[in-house]
Amino acid sequence: MPPRMPADAPLDSDSSADAEASPASSAAGVVAAGIFLSKMVGLLRERAIAFYFGVSAHADVWQVAFRAPNLLQNLLGEGTISAAFIPIYSRFLDNDKPKAAARFAGAIFGLLCVVVALVTLAGIALAEPIVAVLAPGYLGDAERVAAGTLSINRFELAVQAVRIVFPMAGVLVLSAWALGILNSHRQFFVPYVAPVLWNVAIIGALAAGAYALSGAPGAPDALTTDALSRLLLIACFGALVGGALQFGVQLPFVWAHLDHLRLSISTRVEGVREAMKAFGPVVAGRGVAQISGYIDLFLASLLAVGAQSAVRYAQIFYLLPVSLFGISVAASELPELSRLTTERARSFGRRMQRSVHQIAFLTIPTIVGYLCFGFLIVGLLLRTGQFDAQSNWLVYIVLGGYALGILATTVSRLLQNAFYALGDAKTPARLAVVRVVVSTIVAVPLMVWLDTTAVPSITPVSSESPLFLGALGLSLGASVGAWVEFVLLRRALLGHLPSVTLVSLRTVATLIALASGAALPALGVWQLLAEASVWISAPLVGGTYALVYLGSAWGMDRPELNAWLDRFGA
Repeated sequence: MPPRMPADAPLDSDSSADAEASPASSAAGVVAAGIFLSKMVGLLRERAIAFYFGVSAHADVWQVAFRAPNLLQNLLGEGTISAAFIPIYSRFLDNDKPKAAARFAGAIFGLLCVVVALVTLAGIALAEPIVAVLAPGYLGDAERVAAGTLSINRFELAVQAVRIVFPMAGVLVLSAWALGILNSHRQFFVPYVAPVLWNVAIIGALAAGAYALSGAPGAPDALTTDALSRLLLIACFGALVGGALQFGVQLPFVWAHLDHLRLSISTRVEGVREAMKAFGPVVAGRGVAQISGYIDLFLASLLAVGAQSAVRYAQIFYLLPVSLFGISVAASELPELSRLTTERARSFGRRMQRSVHQIAFLTIPTIVGYLCFGFLIVGLLLRTGQFDAQSNWLVYIVLGGYALGILATTVSRLLQNAFYALGDAKTPARLAVVRVVVSTIVAVPLMVWLDTTAVPSITPVSSESPLFLGALGLSLGASVGAWVEFVLLRRALLGHLPSVTLVSLRTVATLIALASGAALPALGVWQLLAEASVWISAPLVGGTYALVYLGSAWGMDRPELNAWLDRFGA
């Protein structure tokens, strides 16, 4: 593991820093392109889910079904592999030890298979208590169905769905192993575009299942409540098939780099024990972050029906810039940061600052756009079928709460990877605990208070079955926690790199001013198109906003824009 950089490490010249940037000059662009394609298809998947399930009890169950097994995927998946596997594997490659790298990769894969198999079997066997813990609000559904106050028994349906989805999560963990191999060889596009197959499989399962159940896949009203329940389970099977496809498509590229691969479960293979030592704190950190999501799920199950699905839909938009701008930069930087030595402290610091500013350049206008035009954006993607105007307003409002924390979340992903590259996995784990505690303390009173307010009471919609604003309390709590974590991560990282200014407040202020200025003409266009279809108004408003922002940045010759153009080879 790379040693910790002391405060008095020798500083390189500026030219050295620039030279260090060259190996990954286009990597973030490639990652972002792969993630973009995957996310676009993912948005189509969410549109299909909204079309058939809307903001409803079925949509709530879908959220629970995928959240439960995702513990396995998120604890052992991409983030953990990146932090504990890539630095060691990259070091073998840099030291010209391909056989050692292949043996290390084979041992990690074998150990992952054992762990995945055991956890998957346990998840299938313990599906009922898992759902009871994650969604205690479902436990009284049998009585509610009997009394006629609820259309489906969400507990029973969620248990069936969890038993299908758990094996899918296991396969996706193995897919993350393949991603780690390919990223270490600076091959980014394939592993980040592979999830397209997973999304396509779910969309195909929904369409085929709806056709089989009703003969009219384009008319969700034709599906009875029981048919919708069966359709949900069919989509879960589609997700399982899609997970296998996502893993399988990467294997040919992985084998091309592992001529000396030998599968084993031995901990004596060089590098394995070091990786396992790193896995502990990283898994703990990832686990704490996941606990935050499970606490939200737990709390949302106690709110009015629709709260869980409203959170899920809002998180689609919230996580999009995190993935495109935060993960794309962080993923491309980790192998390069891991290769730097203590003699290159200045290179490390300059690379970090440049990456933070590049993230902010695209994240800040996204935040302003969500706050100003989120209703249009949500409507363009999800306003279909069972997803009505009331649902549109609720998801937009919850998204506004999440938007306030997007910048902190995206930059924190990069800062966490910096700690991993420095050989410090404990600090991000410890600060993740703080984030969870703060988020929960803020969220609980807010959600209880807001769950008494119906959406129709504050928006120009009416409904016989009103939705409530409790989910907004959860998103606001998440944003407060994200900012606390960012501040603490930044302070801790400056302990490693005291001479580096990670974030320029002047740069951030300039970008906020640019985004706010670009929003004004876009709001004017929206006003002119107030009566137009969302398919007309949303692209024109969004296009105006993007053109003015990027045009202003180009006119000011902003270095962040030039850096992104360089990453994409423009």
